[in-house]
Amino acid sequence: MTRVLHHLFNPPKERHIAAKATCPVTRQQFKDKAKPIEVIIDGNKMIGAPREFTTGSLGWNISSKMTMMIDDKPVTVQVGLNLTVVGSKDLAKDAAS
Repeated sequence: MTRVLHHLFNPPKERHIAAKATCPVTRQQFKDKAKPIEVIIDGNKMIGAPREFTTGSLGWNISSKMTMMIDDKPVTVQVGLNLTVVGSKDLAKDAAS
């Protein structure tokens, strides 16, 4: 009942859906031209390899472990980093795929 009254006196706000972004490169261009990227976390250099994710999106991935210091004690942390090209999931699939 409270929820019904809430909606009577506070109608839901109109939601604006952002337009889908389009990717400016093709899958083949990404595969041919995307280079590994360098990411530095707390002084540790890591290399992200270009890849196609299982979702179909394109981007770069880093999956690694590194050591950081907390109160002069070494702590091992796991790094998981995905950089996804916005709109790449909707690109046409390659003929070979």
